[in-house]
Amino acid sequence: MSEDQLDSKFWTGKRVTVTGGRGFLGQPVVRLLEGLDAKVATFASREYNLTRQADVARMYEDQRPEVVIHLAAKVGGIGANRDNPGSFFYENAVMGIELMEQARLNGVAKFVQVGTVCAYPKFAPIPFSEDDLWNGYPEETNAPYGLAKKMLLVQAQAYRQQYGFDAIYLLPVNLYGPGDNVDLHNSHVIPAMIRKCIEARDSGAASVEVWGTGTPTREFLYVDDAARGIVEAAERYDKPDPVNLGSSVEISIKDLVELIVDLTGFKGEVDWDRTKPDGQPRRKLNVERAWKEFGFRSSTDFRDGLRKTIHWYEGARAASRP
Repeated sequence: MSEDQLDSKFWTGKRVTVTGGRGFLGQPVVRLLEGLDAKVATFASREYNLTRQADVARMYEDQRPEVVIHLAAKVGGIGANRDNPGSFFYENAVMGIELMEQARLNGVAKFVQVGTVCAYPKFAPIPFSEDDLWNGYPEETNAPYGLAKKMLLVQAQAYRQQYGFDAIYLLPVNLYGPGDNVDLHNSHVIPAMIRKCIEARDSGAASVEVWGTGTPTREFLYVDDAARGIVEAAERYDKPDPVNLGSSVEISIKDLVELIVDLTGFKGEVDWDRTKPDGQPRRKLNVERAWKEFGFRSSTDFRDGLRKTIHWYEGARAASRP
């Protein structure tokens, strides 16, 4: 289903608050909604601290949203999750809990909670089906983050049952695309590898270092596709069951790194630091529920998406130079 099949009549004039609306995923969600003539409100973290109940209540009073799409999160790669388990759990849990409770109290018509693939059990059957979400413990390095976000599914379902509150829960796979975080201390694998390879290429470095063994697999979803899926779900989906958003294309970390090396033109070696953790062994989603319920399919070819991301980073890097 394409962007032009979204129902502009549904969105025209509708007050929509997008938390994290100035971030990596938030920006394409906001652009899409504004193109549908919704009245979109975003904010900087300094305006409202979403871990504080008083700030959340003030945000609702100021913006009076009819629809809330909750994207704001404290996120990072394996290293960041390993170094910050307490803050990753607390901040992600309390933001969602307060936002959903205050949405209920303020009569919000629709609440879209965006979860994470990290909520899935470490050894869930491949492809990950929404029905297997509770059949095991998440991969240890990101379990606090994944469990914090999974508690918001419990809250959404409990609020629907007790209050008739229309909250839905989406599970996007790993995202990538222009505008991603390239800080090597807390970025994910694709932006980190793009940055490492381009910097090594331009400096003439002989090698780049990559964590782990390269054997785990991952699935990736282009950020604009994810934004479309979120807006389609907000418009069309009204059930308690969680829904995966993904591309259903699986690639090993080794093959991913080799592809990025090729696309960036880096000619050196890749050094695998096998003392570092691999993370979850495999990730691949069953995406049939999203197609059945609201017609979502990803449309961006992975290689094309990587090229766009590399082009964006090279432009941003050039612009930042004196």
